[in-house]
Amino acid sequence: MRRSRCLLPAVGLLLITTACQGGSSEPPRATTPGPATGTARMAADSALRWSPAVVWSGDLNSCRQGEAAATRDCLTKAMQAGGASADAVTAAGQLSSAGELAYVTAWHEQDGIGVATVAYPFRANTNEGTRLIDAGGKRIDVDTVQLDDTLRADPGVQALLNAHPQATPFAPARAAGGTPLEGGGVRLVYRTPLRECHACADVGQLQIGYDFDATRHFVGQHVVPTPAP
Repeated sequence: MRRSRCLLPAVGLLLITTACQGGSSEPPRATTPGPATGTARMAADSALRWSPAVVWSGDLNSCRQGEAAATRDCLTKAMQAGGASADAVTAAGQLSSAGELAYVTAWHEQDGIGVATVAYPFRANTNEGTRLIDAGGKRIDVDTVQLDDTLRADPGVQALLNAHPQATPFAPARAAGGTPLEGGGVRLVYRTPLRECHACADVGQLQIGYDFDATRHFVGQHVVPTPAP
């Protein structure tokens, strides 16, 4: 049978940081799923372009108790039962990895850039995050700021670390506005607090600028201290 194939109060500084950097019809549906079907589905899921359709808000109480608590399968079933769109379920699958579950709870646009709010319902701390979505669908996580060698080489960061050697960024980053760039681009700014422990007071902030060109594609970043007040 033929089978079908289918910035820094402690030292008077804020930092702006940035790292440099066909129309064919749907094929016949296979009657029996096979490896190709699964591969095609995975490829389609990975290529999902985020939009307001990835947003979901619902009840996850069923995933907080019993043997199925806090699993990807439970999250998927709870979202489907709660009326989530296929795109919302797929986005949640993209966000959920290494045993951590997440889904998109809100969407808005700023200066032509998509801004998605992400919930981490089972974290002990930091239950919210943000992704910026550029014109090509690239997703930029503003909550992954690390004091890498580039940041540590900045004089302002060095001054802060001299005063507070244990200081480190603590997500979530908070929106701090946007500024136009030459040629029609835009910079969206997010601030991440610096602390020596989770419960400690902030000892400074990193102010991060994410740059997009006139077509709203992400183009990279630069470490630039703000002028002294």
